[in-house]
Amino acid sequence: MRDFWINLAADDPLVFPPQVVVQVKAMACELTARQNVPLSRFSAGELAREAVLRGLVASISDTTIWRWLSIDALKPWQHRSWIFPRDPDFEAKAGPVLDLYQGSWEGKPLRPDEYVISADEKTSLQARVRIHPTQAPASGRAIRVEHEYERGGALAYLAAWDVRQAKVFGRCESTTGIEPFGRLVEQVMTQEPYASARRVFWILDNGSSRRGKASVERLQTAWPTLKVVHLPVHASWLNQIEIYFSIVQRKVVTPNDFPSLAAVEERLIGFQTRFEQTARPFKWKFNRADLARLMARLANPTAEPLALCA
Repeated sequence: MRDFWINLAADDPLVFPPQVVVQVKAMACELTARQNVPLSRFSAGELAREAVLRGLVASISDTTIWRWLSIDALKPWQHRSWIFPRDPDFEAKAGPVLDLYQGSWEGKPLRPDEYVISADEKTSLQARVRIHPTQAPASGRAIRVEHEYERGGALAYLAAWDVRQAKVFGRCESTTGIEPFGRLVEQVMTQEPYASARRVFWILDNGSSRRGKASVERLQTAWPTLKVVHLPVHASWLNQIEIYFSIVQRKVVTPNDFPSLAAVEERLIGFQTRFEQTARPFKWKFNRADLARLMARLANPTAEPLALCA
């Protein structure tokens, strides 16, 4: 493919010097805000205009710009959101979580009677009652969902995912907090094999209902075999339950079209049963070695980019 584009450029009657190509690609890698350009990001057309404004060329088409960027897989019109690690102990806190995903704790393999639970809550799941009924897909037409709706209320969906057994527990509550989350923990810990387990590791974020030493003491006093493992601050991407929640978002609540709040709860709980029938442990690939490379990359922003995958 690269040779194809190079040959195509060579056949172009308007051939630009290599230094122009390099300057345009460098411009594509600039942040518009740092160049005082009143744009959120560059498109191929805006890059062509900017190249003329900066005096790099007398004229150039956006197709030519796009062809140059395609050779190096540059797409400045796209963007991706991310959260910069803010916790000063990010690596120290993330490491044990990654160890649990790999089946070990403090350098020792987990025993068969030890389990790893990833838990969180999905808040504000609404029942949007559409003003007109949704229309089924037809030839040449996607599902049609009425734009206007009435609010039928909202609930919180609390769920726990057994990382190694591919089992999900969930419940719907009217709100979040210490007591609703405690009921989720009880739902899991009173069932076998967790009730008689040697240890059950709970991977938790720093939500208000489960952060700090007080939450650790409360949970581990109520359930002596429970071991709380907190994630670093703003590190939900390390919590496997978020993968399950993303599946729920795609398959259960999008598009949001429910006749009542009770219908939302019925579908969520019903999906759990359906999901478990074919569920497998998530193929988690991000490990301690990847974590070390990530931290080194963040400490040296000019180094080669690191591809994250999980």
